[in-house]
Amino acid sequence: MKRVGAAAPQELDEERLLQRVARGDRAAFEELYRRTSPWLAVRLRRRCADQQIVAEVMQETYLAVWRAAGSFVGSRTGGTAVGWLWTIAARRLVDAFRRRAHHAEPPPAAAAHPVAPAAEEEALMATVGGDVGDALRRLAPELREVLQAMVLDGLSVRETAVLLGLPEGTVKTRARRARIVMREAMA
Repeated sequence: MKRVGAAAPQELDEERLLQRVARGDRAAFEELYRRTSPWLAVRLRRRCADQQIVAEVMQETYLAVWRAAGSFVGSRTGGTAVGWLWTIAARRLVDAFRRRAHHAEPPPAAAAHPVAPAAEEEALMATVGGDVGDALRRLAPELREVLQAMVLDGLSVRETAVLLGLPEGTVKTRARRARIVMREAMA
């Protein structure tokens, strides 16, 4: 029987869902998965073409979420539930790459193919035209990467640092440099 005043999982934001998951609420976990797994799969596929790795990372990520939901501190530290989830997935993806690299060398032909721009990057470039689009295209890749994580993905400095494997100070510096370059390009 549903308690009076208890909201259904569909009515809760992701942070509240994580709080319920921490208490073992399977319905909250299923709702969190339903909301976030399509987005997470797209983000992982953007960074990894191997569907088997993506599937493994998805499974490991949601298992980690189920087990560690109680460790999410949320908005108290400026983080978001989705950012926390992405941080877990990004770490699992790096771990998967390391495991694969340890066991096998990539084929020599793999480096010969040019890397296609990510769908997110193409969409950004298509929707942001004119001077802004030109400035984004001229931005150094390491600056654009930080800008995309923080602006497009809405990640905090800490989450961006974990995602990109950089110290927080480096993320702050790159974000500042990216803003300066963009301002100068727009002047």
